[in-house]
Amino acid sequence: MSSTLRRRLLLPAAAIGAFSLVLAGCAADSETPAPGGNGGTGGGDANCAEYEQYGEFSGQTVEIYATIIDVEADNLVTSWSDFEDCTGITINYVGTQEAETQINVRAAAGDAPDLMIIPQPGLLQRLIEDGYVVPAPEAVEANVDEFWSESWKGYGTVDGTFYAAPLMASVKGYVWYSPSDFAENGYEVPTTWDEMVALTEQMTERNEGAYRPWCVGFGSGDATGWVGTDWVEDAVLRLAGPETYDAWVAGDTLFADPEIVDSINLVGDIMLNPEFVNGGFGGVSSIVSTTFQDAGLQILDGNCSLHRQASFYEAQWGDDVTVAPDGDVWAFLTPPINAEDGFAVTGGGEFVAAFNSDDATAAVQAYLSSDTWANNRIALGGVISANQGLDPQLASSPLAVQSIEILQDPNTVFRFDGSDLMPAAVGTSSFWTGMTDWVLGELTTDQLVTFIDGTFPR
Repeated sequence: MSSTLRRRLLLPAAAIGAFSLVLAGCAADSETPAPGGNGGTGGGDANCAEYEQYGEFSGQTVEIYATIIDVEADNLVTSWSDFEDCTGITINYVGTQEAETQINVRAAAGDAPDLMIIPQPGLLQRLIEDGYVVPAPEAVEANVDEFWSESWKGYGTVDGTFYAAPLMASVKGYVWYSPSDFAENGYEVPTTWDEMVALTEQMTERNEGAYRPWCVGFGSGDATGWVGTDWVEDAVLRLAGPETYDAWVAGDTLFADPEIVDSINLVGDIMLNPEFVNGGFGGVSSIVSTTFQDAGLQILDGNCSLHRQASFYEAQWGDDVTVAPDGDVWAFLTPPINAEDGFAVTGGGEFVAAFNSDDATAAVQAYLSSDTWANNRIALGGVISANQGLDPQLASSPLAVQSIEILQDPNTVFRFDGSDLMPAAVGTSSFWTGMTDWVLGELTTDQLVTFIDGTFPR
């Protein structure tokens, strides 16, 4: 992995001790083009002056391929509808949860899409190394230089060449809960990991039918298991610290090293305990068959009280659910091991890569890297971005506003999701499948780390 992709970042403790972020979601399970068309952000009355810079491409079609569908896909399509109307480009959006694996098949067969929204820098690097992705055009790089930090640009850069602009962002490690459930049962938001475990034990005293304190879902099509890797990454960052986290992601620290094994076991103390999971779904093994989209919704039915999922999960709650400290659901950041350690966060994001240098492809790629697109998309709700040209007041909730402001702060840094940065053979393969087998009881922790280390290219 090139040095530009190895940069790791950490959000200062003082910056996040006072907030819980609320963001948005992606995911899907069927490969069908999302409806395109004329219902854009301007409702068919777009101000085409701001799109003149992209040119006129009447009758041309650009395919965008991604893992995002359902509500997220609909919002994507809406976010570029004015661009389509003003440039004449028809964007054919194809969303499937299998995109991360199928892109290799398509590219090898000469059937690559024009653009792909790629959620892992590791996958992006592999596609670049295989010669499928072309360098970004000057207009895209100019937008990134203007609207994004050097670190974000670095994730889309390999061996000094810039390929892919960032798109959306997320902050991981949030634990969703019901404020009314906490109030009625006298629960307190934990400030350390041990307090979180103690709270979990307290919750087991309810013993109400299908109720368990935690609801967890690994299900995500070909990507099943990534939820478990997120849990482990949070634990490594908190227990082993940022330097070890960096070495682990780079492959210099083994999965079998004591600090990583201890972190996995820390997760297992919760996730593998049948008294703690899986509220509303069944025993520990049901984690694998439960989709990550559905898992947290059991909080609304009273079948669980806690659901650890990234800020993007806000989109899954639905329009009738109020996300607020006194609303239907809220979230706290996964606490540190020791109160004096402060908080550390992992996060993620997507990158838009091109598989050809066609002018229409370049125009769409440039638009998606612009502040115009960022504002159009964030105004539709449910997501955030680290684009510096974004107006935070367009975000869908007060805490989403705050989260954007923190991401835009030049002094704010965060550590990118570890599995997204690891080589694809690990980050999007053995780590995912290994966590799945671990939850199913097919691997012990020692067997899990031995298996993953055996797949890590060193």
